[in-house]
Parts: sequence; C-alpha cells; structure tokens
Amino acid sequence: MTRHCCAAMTEQVNRRCERHDDTFACPDALILFTARFQEYGLIVHDGGTSSIGIDFCPWCGQRLPESQRDRWFAELESRAIDPWSDGIPAEFQDDRWLGASDRSL
Repeated sequence: MTRHCCAAMTEQVNRRCERHDDTFACPDALILFTARFQEYGLIVHDGGTSSIGIDFCPWCGQRLPESQRDRWFAELESRAIDPWSDGIPAEFQDDRWLGASDRSL
C-alpha cells in the first residue's frame, strides 16, 4: 500500500464519493494518484479525464516522489510486453511492480 506525505493528501487520494462513481465527475475530488507510475495530479474538472501533474503536496509542501512512468515502460519492454497490444500483467496495473521500498514517500 502506498504511503502519502500527509494526512490531507492521504484523505484526498482515498476520497470516495457517494454520489459520483467516477472521480472525474465529482467536484470535490481534487487529487488523482496513479499508483503504477507514482504520479500525483490536480484533477481538471472540464468534463474529461485530465489532470495537471504536481511535484509538491498542496497541503504540507513536501516534495512528491519522482514519476516512475519511464521505469514502468522500460520494465515492460525488458519483459517483451507491449502495453499497447499485449495484456498487462496484474502486478503492473498498480504499484506492486515497484516492490515495497519504492512505494511513494
């Protein structure tokens, strides 16, 4: 399980709305966390699924972890898995592929 920098960030990342099944449809959802890439973003509420990447926590100011996006693609490539045409193994769909020591803060 990913650890986040502070209680406010943890609350935002784990927020679940009773009225909206889709995080992007909920006006109270502020932060998008993508576990497989270890990326944080501010949700853009424009009717789509956009977010703006952030490097620092808006609440505590702590620097957020480096994105693991490039490492994720490199790891799949090293296993001869094409994420666009092959099935992505379950352990690569979240942060399990990182191992416990690399999960966020």
